Amino acid sequence: MIRTFADLELDQNLLEAIEEMGFDRPTQIQAEAIPQALDGKDILASAPTGTGKTAAFVIPALQYLQDFPRKKAGPARVLILTPTRELAMQVADQARALAKNTKLNIFTITGGVQYQEHADILATTQDIVVATPGRLMEYIEAERFDCRAIEWLILDEADRMLDMGFGPTVDRLSAECRWRKQTLLFSATLEGRGVEGFTADLLKEPAEIDAEPSRRERKKITQWYHRADDMEHKLALLKVIITEQAERSIIFLKTRERLADLRVELEKAQIPCAWIQGEMPQDRRNNAIARFRDGSVNVLLATDVAARGIDLPDVSHVINFDMPRTADVYLHRIGRTARAGKKGNALSLVEAHDQPMLDRVARYTKEDIKERFIKELRPKHKKPVFKKKNKKKDDKKKTAVKGKKKTAKKKK
Repeated sequence: MIRTFADLELDQNLLEAIEEMGFDRPTQIQAEAIPQALDGKDILASAPTGTGKTAAFVIPALQYLQDFPRKKAGPARVLILTPTRELAMQVADQARALAKNTKLNIFTITGGVQYQEHADILATTQDIVVATPGRLMEYIEAERFDCRAIEWLILDEADRMLDMGFGPTVDRLSAECRWRKQTLLFSATLEGRGVEGFTADLLKEPAEIDAEPSRRERKKITQWYHRADDMEHKLALLKVIITEQAERSIIFLKTRERLADLRVELEKAQIPCAWIQGEMPQDRRNNAIARFRDGSVNVLLATDVAARGIDLPDVSHVINFDMPRTADVYLHRIGRTARAGKKGNALSLVEAHDQPMLDRVARYTKEDIKERFIKELRPKHKKPVFKKKNKKKDDKKKTAVKGKKKTAKKKK
């Protein structure tokens, strides 16, 4: 049974870096994936964000490079593909922090970077390259990047790469790296969908890991909701929460229009915030994330499209100003808090029409989401009770008959 990182038979330099990063013990995905990867197996892992999956593939890759050191200078031996530039930067940053006591070189190849910068990198010795598929393919086609030396190919957020249309490019990259020894595929969705869109020969007899976050890992997030009578009430609740209760919050909204409206309201209340949304220029997006990261602002507004795959430290509260459209998006959202072993809070502001979605989320997460109140802002309306979706008269009659039978039984 793996309880500590020392049980994983890692080099001392890695253990020291892991300790410095504040990881106390392996998460479920790390405990299952690291030993199998070091045994030389291909990995097919499904793990939601926030469960430590980056370290689950970076740690064994670093250990492998130390177990089999390179004999001479040359191109990259480990290639990590991510769907977005931001995720590539995050993965590379975490890899550098874990590799700080080694001499291994870690580089990124993504869009939005001058060609010359990449040319300089490609002329030096690289050990690990973290790349986005489209940009890397350009360099391969221009014969600037050599895939023949790749020994490990790692796909992070594979399901999202498919969503973004990178399936065919990833298949081509897989063919270019055909001399590799191992492939590791990580997908955030719980259904393990993130493999069906790729070619069947991507993985060879992989060890399958489905790391639903254990109760211990998920319990770190305290979940509750507040009922709101209308938009005015909802705004009043939000202002109290972000000014009096939450230290650092990400507030989720379902559309850019809703985000713009809330931004105006917060500005009126003199609550500084940053925001990210889909189809936003990269520099403005980076600037917003940087302001939240460095603490210039403690409130970040986000739409689901924009927030997928960003990892922000020390988020104390995730606030669902709008409920998401599906329960698994809810899980993605709340996974932005309680990262790296810390505790977190997730709360939803729920109007009457949101109640069925909240019930669905509770069924999906198998957790009871309790209602809380703010003394001066208690809802005036009663909590709505919704019948099952099918509103045909027959169904109504059936439920009525059942109800009568039950009361009759009770009376007996």
